[in-house]
Amino acid sequence: MHSSRSKKNPWEDHYTQKARKDHFPARSVFKLQEIQQKVNLIKMGNSVLDLGCSPGSWLMLAASLTGPTGSVIGIDLKPVTVSFPAHVRVFIADMLALPDEISAAIGRDFHVVISDMAPSTTGNKSVDAARSFDLCQAALSIAQNRLLPGGSFVCKIFQGEDSEAFIQQIKSLFNKHRIFKPQSSRKASREIYIIGLNKR
Repeated sequence: MHSSRSKKNPWEDHYTQKARKDHFPARSVFKLQEIQQKVNLIKMGNSVLDLGCSPGSWLMLAASLTGPTGSVIGIDLKPVTVSFPAHVRVFIADMLALPDEISAAIGRDFHVVISDMAPSTTGNKSVDAARSFDLCQAALSIAQNRLLPGGSFVCKIFQGEDSEAFIQQIKSLFNKHRIFKPQSSRKASREIYIIGLNKR
């Protein structure tokens, strides 16, 4: 007879359990929560764009932070099955090649652009870091085109030889920046979050 312990997800931890208890689809919600506590990123009434939004935890938290007077838009290749309030819209699309009609529907003039995107990992740290850097470049390009002056940007990147170059780009485009490793990130993870505040 197998114990129930052997059937458990080996990655499950107290953040996973807390996310389930709080009805969030993934533990990643606590990373955005920590960023919010650190820099007061999303404010009531803000317009927020979430890049790579599946499975929807960041969308849910962003929606609660903006309130019904705000607007939250998510884009992902994968569908999001969570239910959202009326001020949230989700588009299933490739962020790297947005069709013109979706690009127009998403619009511009966002107060905040957030990206928790990560590449499919290979186990090769150099390859994974390079792929992460490419995603970050794409996210930053979208943020440059769609953020309001004074807006903010958050992006996950895997630490590697390109991550310092990305930090320098953020420094040149925003008046303030932060480098942040949430406590809810797994200890073995090489992920950090680059935060750009007050877009020039």
